[in-house]
This record gives sequence, C-alpha cells and structure tokens, in this order.
Amino acid sequence: MPELPEVEVTRLRIAPVVQGARLVALRLGKPLRWPLGVAPSQLIGRQVQAVQRRGKYLLLRLDRGLLLVHLGMSGSLAWWPQAPAPGPHDHADLVTDRGTLRLHDPRRFGALLYAEGDDDARVRRLLAGLGVEPLTEAFTPAVLAAGLRGRRAAIKSVLLAGDVVVGVGNIYANEALFLAGIRPDTPAGRLGRQRVQRLHAAIGQVLRRAVEVGGSSLRDFRVNGQSGYFQLELWVYGRAGQPCRVCGTPIRLLRQGQRSSYYCPRCQR
Repeated sequence: MPELPEVEVTRLRIAPVVQGARLVALRLGKPLRWPLGVAPSQLIGRQVQAVQRRGKYLLLRLDRGLLLVHLGMSGSLAWWPQAPAPGPHDHADLVTDRGTLRLHDPRRFGALLYAEGDDDARVRRLLAGLGVEPLTEAFTPAVLAAGLRGRRAAIKSVLLAGDVVVGVGNIYANEALFLAGIRPDTPAGRLGRQRVQRLHAAIGQVLRRAVEVGGSSLRDFRVNGQSGYFQLELWVYGRAGQPCRVCGTPIRLLRQGQRSSYYCPRCQR
C-alpha cells in the first residue's frame, strides 16, 4: 500500500499544478471508505490554496475548508489537463479550471472527505494520534528515544503503529532496521542510546532515498503513470532465502502479527 514516501512523491508532483486551481465540478464514482461529507455542488468555485501531507494523508487546503485524500491499499492520483472518460476504478474526479485530479483505486480502500477545518471531529479522529513527522527537524534521536522508552512491543510493531513516528510502513521499517543493525523482534524499550541513534539515522536515510527515487512500485502505485524505483534497492524486504547483500547470509522471514518481517541474522542483533 502507498506509504509516506509514495504519498510525499504524489504531493510533490501534483502540488505545482493543483495549487491555485479552482474547482468547477466534482464527480464521484463508486463509494469509497468514507462518504465525502458534503454535497459536491457546495465545493464548486472553491480554490485549492495548498497541498500538504500529514502521515499518509494528503490535505488539499481550500480557500474555505479542506479535502483529505487517503490512497488506501491501491490508490493513486493522476493529473490530466484533459481527462479521458473515467474507467471502472476511477472513483473521484476533481475537475478544475486547469485540469482534472483523478483518484484511481481498484480495491476502494481509499478515501476523499471534506472538513470545514482542522477542528472538525473527523480530522481530529484521523490525525490527532499520529506521531512526529520523520522528514522534519522535529524528529530527533531524543524524540525517538522518549517514544520507545518503556515499550515492551517489538520495535518493528512500534514503528508500524505510527504513534511514535508516522509513516514508517512495512517496507521502510524492514529496511531501516537492517541499516541500523536491529532485529525486528527486539523489544523497543531495550534499545540503548547508540542503537536509537542508528535507527533514527536509518529511518531518515531510507525515507529520503525512497522519496528521491519516486517511492516503491511493488503492485499498483503510480503517479501520472510513473513508477517508483526504490524496490530495486531493497536490502532485505521480500528477499527471504536470498543472500544478504552485505555478508551473504540467507535473509530470514519472520511473521509478526499479520505482517512479514525480513532480516539478516548476522547483520541484525
């Protein structure tokens, strides 16, 4: 599913064309995860002033209110100066005076919802519990250490929970833990200062590199038809049984809950 890097890549690519555009129509297809929350006709004439991101949510800030977009398990956004007729998996068209922003989602776990502002109950419910953004100066080793202190759960599970640091999805948690030399089932609260510092650095390194190369396109993710290439650089994710790129030891697969964890038993302790 699209994680923080894929959502950030989407934001970076659509923001230059969407910011300043004015809505002239809003077409909705089959229902998505949540209802829009307002009659589409009420949004006609509103202008997109900014395209922001919080975790895995895109925030299209209008001159009044905002639209939250979530890409779900298989969603993607595409910008069309002149959009073709929508297909069966195209579930929302934001038609503007510059072109059309289309939400494509074969599995329909995505969402498009309207809120009057940040104090809206739906916005608070979705965003209030999110941890610090890992690509900002607010994410420091001290902040990470404080969030892990006393946590008995496995470090991989804590990273995925998103309440300490947001957006480190399954692919990127596996990769960051490898670079930090930490087994994914290590209790989070047992990480000492040096290992926390290594993990902090690895999270930033992995996420920034993923954004730089367009994210990971393992299945459906595209932005305007363009794939990402981070999957070509994976150290451990999806490589069970293959030799570690550092030491040659076969990569192992570990099931944690319903998620797959990959690690090198020699490089990660």
